[in-house]
Amino acid sequence: MKAYEILYIIRPDLDEEATTALVDRLGGLVAANGGANLTVEKWGKRRLAYEIKDYREGQYILMNFEGEGRTSQEIERVMKISDDVIRFLTVRKDD
Repeated sequence: MKAYEILYIIRPDLDEEATTALVDRLGGLVAANGGANLTVEKWGKRRLAYEIKDYREGQYILMNFEGEGRTSQEIERVMKISDDVIRFLTVRKDD
């Protein structure tokens, strides 16, 4: 299994309950697709360098996990169709 890191930005106007539900749903995708060693860090609300989809701020979340390529592809697919995720970046870590 390979180590992956996904940093994603969600809408700043989501309440705490909706934010937690989204983070749990994306974390559940890791386990459902054969991933392991999931860690999630909430960095909180930060100002964006430039406006994205009429938002000047966003809630940053960092997710680290180990899995196969299909695991990260499925998470990216769900993030692309989610209206709550503004941006995301997936990086495969070196060993």
